[in-house]
Amino acid sequence: MGRLDGKVALISGGGRGQGAAEARKFTAEGAKVVFGDIRDDEGRAVEAEIRAAGGEARYVHLDVTQEADWQSAVAEAVNRYGELHILVNNAGIVIPRAAIEDRTVEEWDLVQAVNLKGVFLGTKHSIPAMRAAGGGSIINISSVAGYGQSTTQEPAYAASKGAVRIFSKVTATQHAKDKIRCNTIFPGPVDTEMIHAAMSDPKVLAERLSRVPLGRLGRIEEIIAAVMFLASDDSAYMTGGEMVIDGGATSM
Repeated sequence: MGRLDGKVALISGGGRGQGAAEARKFTAEGAKVVFGDIRDDEGRAVEAEIRAAGGEARYVHLDVTQEADWQSAVAEAVNRYGELHILVNNAGIVIPRAAIEDRTVEEWDLVQAVNLKGVFLGTKHSIPAMRAAGGGSIINISSVAGYGQSTTQEPAYAASKGAVRIFSKVTATQHAKDKIRCNTIFPGPVDTEMIHAAMSDPKVLAERLSRVPLGRLGRIEEIIAAVMFLASDDSAYMTGGEMVIDGGATSM
């Protein structure tokens, strides 16, 4: 038996990296998964891979800044699989670091739209489906940028991830009555395409790792272990909680 047998999950940012790995892991643990991204070719390839392995998954185009895309993704999960029990708000972007006075309004708005508005829209449209299913689990992927080490973080990104932290707590308290749980994961730097794109200069990456006591990037599977815990009934008494998985970075 899988830890997610009988569950239906919706994952954003599932075309590659951590989101794709979550889709693979969830289906291997018995869940039926709808996952979305704006990288359609990559997303369809992940869907084909999961189906070839015997999993049940459906890829959908999902721009997390667009309300209609979220409505369609939730409808796909409910219409195809009957219910919705799990939402992983995984999609996010990082932009090159700049001082506050040098950050453009357009750059600021883009980061807030993907990293914060996307979480709001996913949550907004998943709640009614989860309520109808008798409850559910929402897992928001924030970042240590929204938790600590603020003097070294990019301002727009840190602000968006800090807002996700508080939004998650509000969601948890307002929807406990619906048996909908909401918890947040705060990863440190993880070995994904996104961090290597943002820190392509080895010196920049080395400087970032100098602020991680364990001295290395996190592995995707180390984050997914926490996501799995929060998605499963193992965490049935946990809501409004925070899991910091950062190699010790926020202890410095």
